[in-house]
Amino acid sequence: MSELAVYDMDRTVTRRPTYVPFLLHCALRRAPWRLLLLPIVAASVLAYSVRLIDRARLKEINHHLLLGHRVHSSELKPLVDSFADKQVATNIRPGARAAIARDKAQGRRLVLATASYRLYADAIAERLGFDDVIGTGSIIGLDERVHAKIAGENAYGEAKMRMIAEWVEKSGLTGVHGHVRFYSDHVSDRPAFEWADEPVAVNPHGKLKRLAETRGWAVEDWG
Repeated sequence: MSELAVYDMDRTVTRRPTYVPFLLHCALRRAPWRLLLLPIVAASVLAYSVRLIDRARLKEINHHLLLGHRVHSSELKPLVDSFADKQVATNIRPGARAAIARDKAQGRRLVLATASYRLYADAIAERLGFDDVIGTGSIIGLDERVHAKIAGENAYGEAKMRMIAEWVEKSGLTGVHGHVRFYSDHVSDRPAFEWADEPVAVNPHGKLKRLAETRGWAVEDWG
C-alpha cells in the first residue's frame, strides 16, 4: 500500500508565487522587448479582477504576451532549467524541505499538485525529489512547439481535486493508496483538504486559517 503526501506548490513549498516570475525570467533572456507589453499584462489582471476573464484565460493571455504564441520546447528547456535552479536555491520554505525529507523517509509517494504550469513545475519537483506532478498542462503541437493554450483544465480549486482523482485512478491507486497527507496555504484547495486523511494548512491566510481552526486541521508555519 502506497501512502501519499500531496503538496501544493506556490506559497506552500515556495515562499513566493512562481508563474509571473517564470514568464519574466523567460522574457528577459529570450525577448526583452516583450517587457514593453507589461501594461497589457496589467490590463489583463484588471480584467480578471472584475471577472471579465477567468484564471485560465488570464494565464493564456500572459503566456502569449511574455513568452509567445508558440515556442519550441528545445528553446524553452534551458530557460526552464535555469528558472528551476533559481527557485530551488532561493524560493523554497525551510519547513517544506523538512516535510519532504520526513515524508520521503516514511516511504510516502510524494506528489506535487499545483495550478502552475507543468512546463516548469516538473523541473522544480524533480530537483526537490517528488515522484509525481499534477499541474496545468500546455498544448504542445506535433512540431514540439509549446502553445500559449492550456491543455485541459487549469489545476485550481475543484479542478485540481478532479485532476488529483484522475491521477489516482490512472496510477492504479483507487482504493489502495492508503493514508493521504495534504499540504496547502490556500482555501481554494478546500476540496483536496476534505479529501485527505490528514489536512495540513501551511502558513495559511485568513480564510484558510479560520476554516482549519473550525475543522480541527493542523496548522504549520514553514518559515
